[in-house]
Amino acid sequence: MSEDRHIELTDVHKRFGPKAVLNGVNLSVERGKSLVVIGGSGSGKSVTLKCILGLMAPDSGSIKINGVETVGLTGAPRDAILAKMGMLFQGAALFDSLTVWENVAFALIQGHHLARDKAKEIAFEKLAQVGLGSDLAERSPSELSGGMQKRVGLARAIATDPEVIFFDEPTTGLDPIMGDLINDLIVDCVKHVGATTITITHDMASARKIADKIAMIYKGQIIWQGDAAQVDESGSAHVEQFIHGLEDGPIQTEVLQP
Repeated sequence: MSEDRHIELTDVHKRFGPKAVLNGVNLSVERGKSLVVIGGSGSGKSVTLKCILGLMAPDSGSIKINGVETVGLTGAPRDAILAKMGMLFQGAALFDSLTVWENVAFALIQGHHLARDKAKEIAFEKLAQVGLGSDLAERSPSELSGGMQKRVGLARAIATDPEVIFFDEPTTGLDPIMGDLINDLIVDCVKHVGATTITITHDMASARKIADKIAMIYKGQIIWQGDAAQVDESGSAHVEQFIHGLEDGPIQTEVLQP
C-alpha cells in the first residue's frame, strides 16, 4: 500500500441472501484528503461505509486503515482504530436524553474517559467552531431546528479531533441555504482538524464543494473515480446522467427493464 493511502478497500464483496450489494469495491483515499462517494439509492454507498466502520463484515476482500487490515479485527485493536474516527450521521442521531453539550462530549467522556468539566470545555469550543453559542449548550436537541441539530452532530464528529471523519448524506433534509452552510462548515472544520474524510451523498452541489476526489458507485462497483474538477469530463454515461439528473441514460434504461 502506498504510504499516503489512509484508507484502502480492495475487492470488497457483501451479499444479503441472493442480492449482491457490493460486487468488488476498490477504493482508496489519501491522508488528509476528502473523498465523496456518489450514487443512487441502493447502489451500495451506505453498506460500503458500514463495512469500513466495522458495523458490517464484508464477505470477502480487504479494508486497510493506516495500513492495518481491519476485516476480522476485534477487541482492543478494533477499538483503537474506532477511537480515531468521527461520524456525522444522516439524521444527526443525537441523544434526546442528553443536553447539546453532552451530545458533543459523548465520545470524550465515554470513549476517552475525559473528566466531565474538561469534556464540557472542549464541547463548547467545538460548538463555537460550528457557529453555535454557549446559550444552546444546556438545551435538549429536540428544542433545535434541523439545521442546528446537524451542526451539533458536526461538532460531535470533530470533538475528539479524529484522524478520519465520515459524513452520511450531510445535507439531506436541509434547505439549499442551510445545506450550503453545512458544506462550508464541513470544509472549514475538516481543514482545522486535518482529517481524512469519506462522504456519501447524492447531492452534487455538496459533492462539488467538499470533495478533493469523487468516486461513483453503481451496482456495487466503483465505475469512476478521479479529481472533483474532472467529474464533468468523466467520459462515463452513468456519471454524466447522475450528476446532471437526466431522465434518459443507462441508469434509467436499466431500471425500467422488466
